[in-house]
Amino acid sequence: MLRSGPRWARSWLHSDRPVPRLVARPVRHFLATEAAGGILLLAATVVALAWANSPFSDSYSALWETHLRIQLGDLVLDEDLRHWVNDALMAIFFFVVGLEIKRELVVGELNELRRAAFPVLAAVGGMVVPALFYALLNAGGPGGSGWGIPMATDIAFAVGVLALLSNRVPSGLKVFLLSLAIVDDIGAILVIALFYSGGIQAQWLVVAGLLLALIVVLRRLKVLWVPVYVVIGTVVWLATFESGVHATIAGVALGLLTPARPTDPGGFPDVLDHATNLSSEPDAQSLRAVAFQAGEVVSVAERLEHLLHPWTSYLIIPLFALANAGVAISRETLGDAIASPVALGIILGLVAGKVIGISAFSWLAIKLRLGEAPAGVRPSHLVGTAAVAGIGFTVSLFITALAFEEQELVDVAKMGVLLASLIAGLLGATILLLGPRSEEPVEE
Repeated sequence: MLRSGPRWARSWLHSDRPVPRLVARPVRHFLATEAAGGILLLAATVVALAWANSPFSDSYSALWETHLRIQLGDLVLDEDLRHWVNDALMAIFFFVVGLEIKRELVVGELNELRRAAFPVLAAVGGMVVPALFYALLNAGGPGGSGWGIPMATDIAFAVGVLALLSNRVPSGLKVFLLSLAIVDDIGAILVIALFYSGGIQAQWLVVAGLLLALIVVLRRLKVLWVPVYVVIGTVVWLATFESGVHATIAGVALGLLTPARPTDPGGFPDVLDHATNLSSEPDAQSLRAVAFQAGEVVSVAERLEHLLHPWTSYLIIPLFALANAGVAISRETLGDAIASPVALGIILGLVAGKVIGISAFSWLAIKLRLGEAPAGVRPSHLVGTAAVAGIGFTVSLFITALAFEEQELVDVAKMGVLLASLIAGLLGATILLLGPRSEEPVEE
């Protein structure tokens, strides 16, 4: 029997029945935690590696090399499943990244110059130094184009590590890492757009630009019907894909154009009044009016991020890992990776480069009084977080696929990303576990 009380408490999910009590509620709680996305990403990576190194490894390659063809008149899109994941589904992921960047720039931690300066400078150090370390080993060689690989930070894994250590680190450290990762994403987006796009087809790029301008006009005209933007956004993705600029940039551009402020920020009392005045059996039109007015209280960017974040965290990113992390591991391949300047450059960049770059630039920001660390964050916390930021994984693998055409280089680079991310995660977690719990600020 269901409990008495409010209607929500009498629902099946909140009942004492075995399935909701032992399965449904724990699963919902797990998915609500920040560590959940990282855990699912790790699980997908393990599955990909196990599959690629099992007796069924041929089926792994055969699946992701299966071609899917879509034809619209004379326009033909013919890609294998791995590229559909990387070019199409990851555009949704980068759309969510664009939404996060827009929110942080408008109303978040990057909104005020002094608060933004500290994570921005730290992120710059965490991008420039790893790229330089990689270039030291690979400049002028066949792997020279991979300098962008160690610049990335995987938000899901990095935040997941801090979430698991939440009782050991100051609360401001997570805000610092999120802000740093957002700036890191901006850098990665610029690198992909400027250095890892193919030959530019100007006519398609003009089409994409005109459609983005149309979105701006529709926003000014207060056109709020979401399906219109979905259709235009899809064509923007297609035009960007055909232009030679990597298609995921379309997702970022659309995210940055999404309004990050509510249309009616002070309208919540009116929403409550309308909801309270509804009859016991309201008609559909009244409910629709209340729902519409409630939506005006929250920005479009926040609503879309809330809607899409579970899909990207729990489906798209794990699927990306499943499609891209399957590398055959053997004594020979490990030996090749260790001897390869590409893998060594990635490991050096993500492990040593991130720690040195983020720590040094953070120290400079404090010494030069350009920014200040969050309350309670001590030097050991910054060093540990810098190490955790060396978990490049998702975006590093993504850039790997863009940087190299030779499969041998791709495999070696993937091995470097996996090893570096593992080392960085363990190193960062160890530093944070052994570090103090003091809430004292960083000394200048």
